[in-house]
Formats: sequence, C-alpha cells, structure tokens
Amino acid sequence: MVDVMGLANSIFSGDRVALGKAITLIESNNSEHRTAANSLLQEILPKSGNSLRVGITGVPGVGKSTFIEALGELIIASGKKVAVLAIDPSSPQSKGSILGDKTRMEKLASNPGAFIRPSASAGQLGGVANKTLEAILLCEAAGYDFILVETVGVGQSEIAVKNMTDIFLLLMLAGAGDELQGIKRGIMEMADILVINKADGDNLKAAKMARKTYENALHLLAPKESGWTTPVLTASSLDGDGIEDVLQEVIKLEDYLKDNNLFEKNRTSQKKHWFSEILGTELRRRLQSDEVVGKKLEKLQEAVLDDRATPYQATEEIIQQLFSRLK
Repeated sequence: MVDVMGLANSIFSGDRVALGKAITLIESNNSEHRTAANSLLQEILPKSGNSLRVGITGVPGVGKSTFIEALGELIIASGKKVAVLAIDPSSPQSKGSILGDKTRMEKLASNPGAFIRPSASAGQLGGVANKTLEAILLCEAAGYDFILVETVGVGQSEIAVKNMTDIFLLLMLAGAGDELQGIKRGIMEMADILVINKADGDNLKAAKMARKTYENALHLLAPKESGWTTPVLTASSLDGDGIEDVLQEVIKLEDYLKDNNLFEKNRTSQKKHWFSEILGTELRRRLQSDEVVGKKLEKLQEAVLDDRATPYQATEEIIQQLFSRLK
C-alpha cells in the first residue's frame, strides 16, 4: 500500500529519494500502482507548472549529456534548481535501455541542487518516455526551477518534445563535412535556439564557420509565428565557453514569450494536444486488453489483411459495436 500523502509531502520538501520513488510509481504498469499514481498526481498538481521546461536534442555524438551537465551547473550556480529527465533509447527487441545518464553526468548528479532521472523510451514517439509529462509535474512540485528534457537523436518525431517544453534547443556539430545534410528542415524550423557544440581547440574555427552557415540557412526559413528569431550560438561544454550565452538566450526567450502572452498560450495548446494523444493511446490499449473486443479486433484485422474490408470499414464496425454497448 502506497502512502500517497506521505510521498506527496516528501516531494514538497524536496526529498530526491521520494521524487525518484514517485517517478518509478507513475512508470509502473501495475494497476494498483497506477491508481496510487493518479492519486499522487492529483495531490501535487496544484504545486506544478512553475518551472521553465527546456527540450534539448541533437545529432548522435553532439555531446548532449556533457552540454547539459555544464548548463545545469551554471543554472545551479545562479541559485536555481535543475531536474534532468534523460530519455534513453530502448532496444526494439528487448525493450531494455542503457540508462547511463547519471554516469555521464557524475558531477551534476552529485550536486544537491540537481535531480537526474533516466527513463527508457520504450519505443515511444520521438524518444519521449510514456510518463515524461507526469515526471515533469512531479519535478515541478518538488521545487525544480528548470526541467531539462534530453531526447534521443534527431528526427521528425522530435515534435513530441517540442509539444511538452517551453523552449526547444537544438545542438549541432561543426566540421563533419555535412553541416546541413542529415538534419531535416522541420527540426530547424522547430528550434528556438541553435547551438554549435564542441567549439574548442582545433574545431573552433570550423564552429564559427558553421555558425554562419546555419544563420544563412535559417534566414531562408519562414519566420516563426511568435516573431522570435532563432539565434545561432557556439559553445564548448568542456571549457564552459559560450554556456553562459546559451543560458542568457534561454532566459531572454522566456521573457519574450511571457511579455507577448505566448507562454501560457503555448502551455494551454500543449495540454490540448497531449489530452488528445493520450486519449487515443489509452483507448487503443483498453480495446486491445478487453477480452471480447480484443477477439473482435483480431477478426477485423484478418478481414483487412485478406482484403475483405478496408481499414476504415473495420474501424467503423468496432466503433459502432462499442457505442451500441454504451447505449
């Protein structure tokens, strides 16, 4: 039996162990755990929503973890608390994941002002763990001022991260010989801030050239509806150069969104989006888990595969059956 009130109070007091237990609870598929998790979320909801949510993504090898550690340390030095929700890639075969972000951010993980939680993506769209949204709410209730969501790789599905954060930060590399190849236009359009990482040593000159290249590329894209112009910065996570500039740009964008009444508007839009997404996912899961409906779905799938029905016809039949049961 989970002591929901006791767990909630521990979270409010900033207990990192309790926060970890709470996230484990919401990630559980056990029905009793899910009931307790829903009660817990109801308790902490009034104290959520007061953070700045920043999504951070980038091409493989760009140094996301090192960058996040440097940025996190700087945020804490400014007197704020930071939570990192790092989404690890799950194996499509075993559904397992490495979950090694704490070992890649050892210094930040030992800082009392930080909380790091790796979660397996379990095949979710855009590398976003199924319960990331609820984990964000828990971290906010625990008093974390910045929530950094590290995502898996780069792809069109990163729109999922864009739809759960206030600011979307894209990390890029220079000197790879294909600065503009392998990065989809959609990702560039979604980016609020673009950072050329690993701008140090022999790579510094290439990073500055890449910055100009990206600035010119961004000028060719349609202006953002918000009116915000995406800045391109260079940074070195190893020596810290440029990290302060990135943080200042993040704060500048937060002020811009709030001054133009866009901050809450975006959050409201995101809530509508995820309500629709999660409703569809849960309905599909419940349908498949229902014994009677599940057998009907199997027969309808066979009909579709055998060209005895179209996907639309099969869907319409199961929906009609469900509504007749409700009546």
